[in-house]
Amino acid sequence: MEAGAALLFAATVLPLICTPGPDMLFVASQTLAGGAPAGLRSTLGVCLGYVCHSILVALGVAAVIAASPILFEALRWLGIAYLVWLALQLIRSAMRPGGIALSARPAQRQVRRGFLTAFLNPKGMMIYVAILPQFIDHTGSVAAQAAVLSAIFVGLCGLVYTVLSLAIGTLGRGVRFDDRRRRIVEGTSGGLLILAAGRLAVN
Repeated sequence: MEAGAALLFAATVLPLICTPGPDMLFVASQTLAGGAPAGLRSTLGVCLGYVCHSILVALGVAAVIAASPILFEALRWLGIAYLVWLALQLIRSAMRPGGIALSARPAQRQVRRGFLTAFLNPKGMMIYVAILPQFIDHTGSVAAQAAVLSAIFVGLCGLVYTVLSLAIGTLGRGVRFDDRRRRIVEGTSGGLLILAAGRLAVN
């Protein structure tokens, strides 16, 4: 595909990636709670979720879901319910004194939750279904062009959320988290996820 089309696609999706939404708010909440490493693991999960969207597009499944309002709404509300569940877990932990409740296998959980946050985000899916096809030249190899555009989108997501994780992690570096601060951070993180769920619900 032409370099101009790839650059135009990047310029189109970058503002969407940088706009606070479920993915960005999830990465921010995890970084607040666990530092830059937690944010980077969450970023990996988000990118893996969008890699799966790329595969679904290649298989044509995403187009089928987009064509069915019922399936699309079911996916949207499943994503909302998942974000609310995560938020409630953090808020419940923030209301309890003592250790952090969500400490079992944190690395695996952050990657898995990042994956589900992106995979269940219908806005991300619609980037593949509604925006990506507009930049494909149907006289060439559609599959190859879709792969290149998908790689651009996933790469930009990884770049933006990595910078976000490092920035938030650096601001919090060296801060001693006693139980009171831990509860404040977890409550704030839960609030960010509620905001993410709200953005999905009203759009």
